[in-house]
Amino acid sequence: MRHPEYQYLDLLEQVLDRGDQRLDRTGVGTRSVFGALVRFDLSDGTVPVLTTKRVYWKLAVKEMLWFLTGGTNIQPLLRENVRIWTDWPLAAYRRATGEDISQEAFERRIVEDDAFAARWGELGPVYGKQWRRWLGVDGAEHDQIAALVKTLRENPASRRMLFHAWNVGELAGMALPPCHMVYQYHVTSDGRLNCLLYQRSADLLLGAPFNFVGAAALQLMLAQQAGLRPGELVWVGGDVHLYLNHVEQAREQLAREPRPFPRMTLARHARSIDDYRIEDFVLEDYAPHPPIKADVAV
Repeated sequence: MRHPEYQYLDLLEQVLDRGDQRLDRTGVGTRSVFGALVRFDLSDGTVPVLTTKRVYWKLAVKEMLWFLTGGTNIQPLLRENVRIWTDWPLAAYRRATGEDISQEAFERRIVEDDAFAARWGELGPVYGKQWRRWLGVDGAEHDQIAALVKTLRENPASRRMLFHAWNVGELAGMALPPCHMVYQYHVTSDGRLNCLLYQRSADLLLGAPFNFVGAAALQLMLAQQAGLRPGELVWVGGDVHLYLNHVEQAREQLAREPRPFPRMTLARHARSIDDYRIEDFVLEDYAPHPPIKADVAV
C-alpha cells in the first residue's frame, strides 16, 4: 500500500508544477490550487505527523489545547514555549509604537508583564473564542465544543455534529481570520469517530502539517470522551498555496522518502474535554527526516 504521506507530497508537487502564481495579502506571493482532499486512517493508532521533515508535534498539540481553553491571548502560549502566533501582535505593536523591538524582547515582555500582555498579546476573537464562547444575537454565549461532546455521547447518528469559527460579525476584530474553519464529525455504526476538516486557506509547507496534527489530537480526545474509537481524518483545503519564499524548501522535502507514521496514544482518561494536558499525549516511533526551516508570511 502506498504511504499516506504521498497524498501531501503529491499535493505539494501539484502546487509547485501547476499552481497559479499571484500576489497575495502578505505581499510575498504564492502559487496556489483551489480544492484539495487528503484522507488519513487513524484506526490503527497512527497519526499524520509528517516524516519527510520533522514536525514539532508538541507545539501543534499545545496550540490545540489552548484553543480548547477559549483563550485569545498569546501569553499562555509563550509560557509553553509556543511562538507560532507572535508575528501578528508583534507586527501590530511595531506599527502602533514605531519601536523596532526584537521578537525575543517582545515575547519576554508578554511573559513577564501581565499588563503589557493584556494590551499587546491579544489576538481578538480568534478560534478559542468562537469555539467556546460564540456570541449569539441574543447576547448568550454558545459553547460549541461542549455541545459537540454532548451530541457525540447522546445522539451519535446526528448530522449536525460540527463547530466552526467563521463568525462574520467578529472577523474584523481578529488578528487573523480562521483558516481551519469548520470541523464536522461522523460516527460509524461500529463506533468509529471520523472527522472532516475544511480549511479555507492552507499554507501547505508550514500550516497544513500543524493542522493535521492538531486535528488528529482533537479527534483522539473527542473519541475518548465519547467512548468511541478514532476513525478517518479527512482534510479538505480551499486555497492551498505555497509562498514563493518556500519553493526551494518544498523541493527539498519532495526529494525525501516518507518513513512510517508514528503512533499517538492518550496516557490517561481525562475527566472532561477541558482536562487534557500535553503530558497526556504519547507519540511513539517517530523517526522523521531533519527539519526544514522557512519563514512565516504575515
